[in-house]
Amino acid sequence: VPEDQADKLLLANWGLPKAVLEKYHSLGVVQMFEWQAECLMLGKVLEGKNLVYSAPTSAGKTLVAELLILKRVLETRKKALLILPFVSVAKEKKCYLQ
Repeated sequence: VPEDQADKLLLANWGLPKAVLEKYHSLGVVQMFEWQAECLMLGKVLEGKNLVYSAPTSAGKTLVAELLILKRVLETRKKALLILPFVSVAKEKKCYLQ
């Protein structure tokens, strides 16, 4: 992330509703890793273009997907589909996202 965009690491600078930020903060998530912010700033990803990225298990891939989904749903008022690999993860995310 370029120095002039270092503030993009903070979740609070992505235009998310206060309730969403509070939920992330309660889970200890206040900022992203540089690679996560870079993914969100690539091309026209925030405008609905595709993004393919790869990272090790537990690296934070889900946060990128959640932020993309939240931004698009809130801005366009359209539905989103989140596909997860395991039923247990799907149940966890269902409760979390509600």
